[in-house]
Amino acid sequence: MNMKKIALLIPTLNELENVENLVREIKSNLNNVTIFIIDDSHDDKLGDLLNKKNIDVNYFHREKSSGRGSAIMFGLKKSLEIGGFDIFVEMDADFSHDPKELNRNVNFFLKNNLDLLIGSRYLENSEIENWSLSRRIFSKLANFLARNLLQINLTDFTNGFRIYSKRSVEKITNVCGNIGDGFIILSEIIVVLTNNNFNIGEIESYFLNRERGKSSVNLKLIVASFFGLLKLRLIKNKLK
Repeated sequence: MNMKKIALLIPTLNELENVENLVREIKSNLNNVTIFIIDDSHDDKLGDLLNKKNIDVNYFHREKSSGRGSAIMFGLKKSLEIGGFDIFVEMDADFSHDPKELNRNVNFFLKNNLDLLIGSRYLENSEIENWSLSRRIFSKLANFLARNLLQINLTDFTNGFRIYSKRSVEKITNVCGNIGDGFIILSEIIVVLTNNNFNIGEIESYFLNRERGKSSVNLKLIVASFFGLLKLRLIKNKLK
């Protein structure tokens, strides 16, 4: 049985109807876990709900929405400050990442002595369900560009279902976050860890597009991600 202490980070933006059930599912599938919720919603109704129902999480409401990547960086720094964690997990709040995969992924991460494990949507046994054609095309294109521009042999640069070692989190929080504050941080992290010879692996994952709530992905975010990727390519070798 895994006895490592786990910090699990969930960035949220208007996810009031998802979080209570997600927390319950996480705790039923993973032992020794402390959940951090970084909420960028315009109000703190989620915090009120968590308090009212006495749901045991570390909740942080940020006054201004600063992007998913920024929320993860914030959560990683907070979990390091609190201390005592061996493993750091990030996942989305909308059930697109299956909590039932958590225990399997943690065991795979430990068995293979990894610093970063990515739940990939594009390995042979992976599956994507309920995604529109436009989202599939964008995701495929983004990963094709990332793989070829950055010259790193991974299949999924943009899925935020990940596990980190403590030493990788210490490196990430010191170096990353200078390209942008959205999804580009996911690729920036991969570049920094690759440049420092950290161990990165992937595992197949089932991805279910949200059934509740509204996606935060929009054209502005997509354009920013592409420009961020080009910038990342230009400074790739300087990121240490």
